[in-house]
Amino acid sequence: MFVDSHCHLAFPDLAVRIDEIRADMAAADVDRALCICIELEEFENVHGLAMRFPNIWATVGVHPDNDECREPTVEELVSLASRPKVVAIGETGLDYYRLNGRSVADMEWQRERFRVHVRAGLQSRKPLVIHTRSASDDTVAILKEEGRGESFGVFHCFTETMDVARAALDLGYMISFSGILTFKTAADLREVARYVPLDRCLIETDSPYLAPVPFRGKTNTPALVPYVAKQIAELKGVTIQEVADQTSRNFEMLFGVEKLAKVSP
Repeated sequence: MFVDSHCHLAFPDLAVRIDEIRADMAAADVDRALCICIELEEFENVHGLAMRFPNIWATVGVHPDNDECREPTVEELVSLASRPKVVAIGETGLDYYRLNGRSVADMEWQRERFRVHVRAGLQSRKPLVIHTRSASDDTVAILKEEGRGESFGVFHCFTETMDVARAALDLGYMISFSGILTFKTAADLREVARYVPLDRCLIETDSPYLAPVPFRGKTNTPALVPYVAKQIAELKGVTIQEVADQTSRNFEMLFGVEKLAKVSP
């Protein structure tokens, strides 16, 4: 019924609980999840989960905030993206939130890394999973320049303004909402979610982070993604079933994933 389009099940604190997490997913009618790679050093673990379980898929990429890991090349990303059940390039993008004494000009290494991912996405014809924080102008500019109108994917865990949402939609990207949508302080974001057409929406947890209300502050898992769907349903005046069905179709279309029969934990 529900799909968690972005989670980090290979993180050690979740990986050791994978059987429990999958049982909780089944109980909550969350039948699929996309496990996100944030550095090449963890790719084999991410891919291993996807190969082990029929309802988990994988990505390959290096998070923009990781500045002490191996740099990817276009060729390596394309090669790893060709493996079975690897359905996207990312998590990639730009993040100027924690400059740690550096200037935006000093972040050229991050912009170049992003360009590498966009080029790999074009070459592999795989969608991009975009992270952008305090860097939306440069994120959109690089997608326009490098993507040449041919790149596609999703702006994950969206927290940006209405203008950025419009720019992402104009580029042909989907927008994914997380548990942040349920936070008391997220009134502006709820307006964005109300605006974004349902056929351009995905839902996610970003587990183990950002557990939705009423679980805020606790470890997040894919079993809690229905709370995001419930908030979207309330904002749009539709049923939670409609949100579940449409976001699942969006996931299948974007990532080329076929609908599965119900999978036992």
